[in-house]
Amino acid sequence: MKFQVIPVTPYQQNCTLLWCEATNKAAVVDPGGDLERIEQAIAEHGVELEKILVTHAHLDHVGGVAELAKRLGLPIEGPHREDQFWIDMLPQQAQMMNFPPTDVFEPTRWLQGGDTVTVGEEVLEVRHCPGHTPGHVILFHRPSQVAMVGDVLFQGSIGRTDFPKGDYDTLIKSIRRELWPLGDDVQFIPGHGPTSTFGQERKTNPFVADHSLKQ
Repeated sequence: MKFQVIPVTPYQQNCTLLWCEATNKAAVVDPGGDLERIEQAIAEHGVELEKILVTHAHLDHVGGVAELAKRLGLPIEGPHREDQFWIDMLPQQAQMMNFPPTDVFEPTRWLQGGDTVTVGEEVLEVRHCPGHTPGHVILFHRPSQVAMVGDVLFQGSIGRTDFPKGDYDTLIKSIRRELWPLGDDVQFIPGHGPTSTFGQERKTNPFVADHSLKQ
């Protein structure tokens, strides 16, 4: 599996274009906006976009979902159904955050922990990781040891939990139960900022380092 990270929106949200080399089929994860930039990357790599994947329904991650899906006739997979209320609030989110008007959308498929999604011949494992939002999911590609974790975990930090239905303790449990068991060598693409590895965060991240979480 190949991928390119494409920062979009004034929040520099890490949209990810990923594709299967065997079939040239591709998916875009969290197209929050700046669709022309995303479409330029698709054209540069000469891949065929077959679906949209969503980790959670905050505006900077999904602001372009409805338009892209409608324009290209694409199915939408994710997030978990618990984020329905965030999708319903997209017009209000756009107004509050001074974004362009944004339409709501209905996922073709809601995702749950234990599900898999396909991109061409590649398979991504789904883990439900609530805390930042109640319906947040992450996507893990086991063969390449790469995870797309949205706003669950960042290099040196974790997702905010002061939004509606966010919860700090739940987020920490999600990271420890759903991310760490995947292995220290896993490289993760966060929703914002640079990539890192789970092992590095277990050593140095002040919120979730092993030494800071010992009882």
